Amino acid sequence: MSLINVILALMIIGSFMIAMVIHQYTQALTASLLGDPTPRSQGRQSLNPGVHIDPLGLLLSIVMAFMPVVAGPMALGWGKPIKTDPWKLRGGPNVGTLLVSLSGIVVNLIVGFLVAFLIRFLPADLILNGFSIRFIQFVTVFASVNIALGLFNILPLYPLDGYQILYTLLPSRQALKFARSAQYGPLIIIAILFVLPFLGTVTRTDGFFLFRLSYFFLQGVLSLVSLASGYPLLITISYYLF
Repeated sequence: MSLINVILALMIIGSFMIAMVIHQYTQALTASLLGDPTPRSQGRQSLNPGVHIDPLGLLLSIVMAFMPVVAGPMALGWGKPIKTDPWKLRGGPNVGTLLVSLSGIVVNLIVGFLVAFLIRFLPADLILNGFSIRFIQFVTVFASVNIALGLFNILPLYPLDGYQILYTLLPSRQALKFARSAQYGPLIIIAILFVLPFLGTVTRTDGFFLFRLSYFFLQGVLSLVSLASGYPLLITISYYLF
């Protein structure tokens, strides 16, 4: 692996850590604002990454940053789920839990799009030297990772927020049946991001869309960054990958 790719991977992992902390802190703060002190009492209302790290979620982001399979270097993972006492949340257990789950997603998307939009105002001459162009690359990566983390968490798979969102929206009987899928969530995520692309590579059928879901996801995220920043998609991709 070239030095440039190592630098890019470190940017991706660093961006993931910051975005993950933003995500988890926002959820803990939302729970507190809704009347539930549980996350704060557990030390989760903190900007310290150590209290939010989920080992498997962090490992996934590191592997994807350093060992892209099909999509290219990216960071998808998760932090340790925020635990709340649903009955202490204002709005009731369903509405309160829904607001807590959505808050991290919404803030990641806001941060990602805001940072991408600010790229519009960066001086064009920043690309003329090796140091400042790394700054543009990091800003692009940071915007991409926040948007990617927000969208990724919409998936209804445990431990992602989409699981909790769907659980609260389902009727009680269906919610209990759906809860049984929680134990398989991480396995399904790993299958989508690693097993399917690997099978596509081995069988030389990686052009099939099911084997390229992570690729389409990354391209979609970079398209959104391009739209917000005003830079053409090809330029956005070059900033992200060089």
